[in-house]
Amino acid sequence: MSALPANPHYSIQKILIAVACGLLASCSSGTMSSSSINPVNWITPYKVDVIQGNFVSREQVEQLQAGMTRDQVKAVLGTPLLTSLFHADRWDYVFTLKRQGVEPQAFKYTVFFKGDKLERFAGDSMPSEAEFISTLSNKRVLGKVPVLQATEEQLKAAEKSSVSRAGPGAQADAANLPAGPLTTVYPPLESPRQ
Repeated sequence: MSALPANPHYSIQKILIAVACGLLASCSSGTMSSSSINPVNWITPYKVDVIQGNFVSREQVEQLQAGMTRDQVKAVLGTPLLTSLFHADRWDYVFTLKRQGVEPQAFKYTVFFKGDKLERFAGDSMPSEAEFISTLSNKRVLGKVPVLQATEEQLKAAEKSSVSRAGPGAQADAANLPAGPLTTVYPPLESPRQ
């Protein structure tokens, strides 16, 4: 007659541990060749979007004209990412974007000067701002973007409601205020030292 174990849960734990070890060993040994079956591939770490350089759009490139000064080019394209002491008449604008699950994007545009004047410019075919923004869309859909501009009727209604909430004495004071932006006074962030 065989004796039953004193604690039946103890033997179940041994069996579950043995099954888990067997599954893990089969995963690492390569017997499960498909990566979709391997539970290690089910979890992917979050990778941060890496944006480097300064983006130059097609609209900015279209504003360039031979004969522009360096300051005018900087006003249109921004500060160049690469300048060199050895190539003082050349500015390079480089932009790279690396995102998880998307092919990396890289754009390069170069402007050449003769003295202080823009002589020529060349580079990759740059996307328009709208095209570039459309490539940045997430998989999440946030819904319709609300209109961020008030109509004249909404402004008048807001003005009337703010004056009526202030009370009758404030209406007379509001009539005497000069037209223009209202200023708000905030308390200091830190208390004065004593």
